[in-house]
Amino acid sequence: MNSRKLVGLFFKTLLIGGITGLITSFFVNTDGIYTTYLDPVNVKELIGLVIFYTGFGFLSSVVSQTGFFAYLFINRFGLGFFKGMWPAVQVLLIAFVAFDLVYFPYQETKGEVALYWYILMSAAIVGYGLIIAKIKASQTNQRAFVPALFLMVVMTSVEWVPALRAEGTDYAWLMIVPLLACNTYQLLVLHKLTRDEHGQPIETNGKNQQTNKK
Repeated sequence: MNSRKLVGLFFKTLLIGGITGLITSFFVNTDGIYTTYLDPVNVKELIGLVIFYTGFGFLSSVVSQTGFFAYLFINRFGLGFFKGMWPAVQVLLIAFVAFDLVYFPYQETKGEVALYWYILMSAAIVGYGLIIAKIKASQTNQRAFVPALFLMVVMTSVEWVPALRAEGTDYAWLMIVPLLACNTYQLLVLHKLTRDEHGQPIETNGKNQQTNKK
């Protein structure tokens, strides 16, 4: 991946984060503040809200991109360290994180929020991850399924931790949607960015060129 593609990926992902963050704010906002400034219309305050929530989406995008590149390193490290056991290790980590998404938030609220809400939340993230992982595998190969699911569940959950620790649920919702959108985009576009002008994987193409020279 050259620098032009890398910069393009950064800004496109940043834009996705900003847009999804703003759209999410229309549905999730503290005490309905949009309606407060719509009746009567307060243009200055509305512009301020748009800038704030778009900026929060940008921040979520940066967190997503940091986590995504960390995931690329972790995946390479895992392949080198665990070798053939790495897919099984990833599955165990996915199951552990799915459990943590239920257990720890429920303990944090001390039963004030019903347990089934956390079960539904964890199931929704895993379910969405399964869909995206299946798409990724269909676009590349079946070996990409588990790493893709690992990114969508484990890395997204790790990136989500700061918002989960915030008081209330507004910022948790405002952050999870841009995180999922940005991680989805980066995951599904990665293999396209690592192909040459002929549509061949760069690493594979390089090996083929060496073989042809011989």
